[in-house]
Amino acid sequence: MSDQIQVYRYGPERPPDVLAVHGLTGHGQRWQTLATRHLSDIAIAAPDLLGHGRSSWAAPWTIEANATALARLLDADAGRPVVVVGHSFGCAVALNLATARPDLVDALVLLDPAVGLDGGWMRDIADDMFASPDYTDRAEARAEKVNGSWGEVDVDELERELDEHLVDLPNGRAGWRISIPAMMSYWSELARPIMVPDTAIRIKVVRATKTKPPYVTDELLSCLSDRPAFESLDFDCDHMVPQARPEDTAALIRSQLGS
Repeated sequence: MSDQIQVYRYGPERPPDVLAVHGLTGHGQRWQTLATRHLSDIAIAAPDLLGHGRSSWAAPWTIEANATALARLLDADAGRPVVVVGHSFGCAVALNLATARPDLVDALVLLDPAVGLDGGWMRDIADDMFASPDYTDRAEARAEKVNGSWGEVDVDELERELDEHLVDLPNGRAGWRISIPAMMSYWSELARPIMVPDTAIRIKVVRATKTKPPYVTDELLSCLSDRPAFESLDFDCDHMVPQARPEDTAALIRSQLGS
């Protein structure tokens, strides 16, 4: 643990080259296959964010609280700027970290970022989760994934997700290893204004073209478009970019490391 954050480490035993930040309702071990099969020579730190997995579930549940915890991790661990890779909500955390502590961030890779989203949409998602936060059993949880944004993800990867992240609840049902109160707070956080870091930080944004409605907004692209080291790419996949397109994701990360 570092600052109440559970951290998974992949690759060579050295300070991290990459900090990988998962999305809302996720966990750090989602990066395992990408790291071990496609980036095995790269040192990667992949934390569980606050309220997720095996990290602390104590409040506050804010973007800043997570960015502060990750900054402390890098201060203690890296000793130099790293490439920060974010997915979905993890991109909001990554942008906040890069804005607050540009000395810790060499470049950003933002995978289908969920940043600066519509407040009414976030209310609807939060209402749905609050009304139905768990599942009858593993089969129901699997079906929700398969019929949602995980439809393109390898079956083995989906089963590993269920093995790691689905837990038996005291009410006899099954649910993800997350704090539901924290998730309610985080849906609201996604409607906050976009943080734009120092122009010296290189940024690549991936838009998943099958995400409906899209998470990547015109406002986000406009905020970043005039930067000298910005690139936007479209991947023909749904929202789970690192799981659905691991080879392309790994190549993109390597390009930022090699710049």
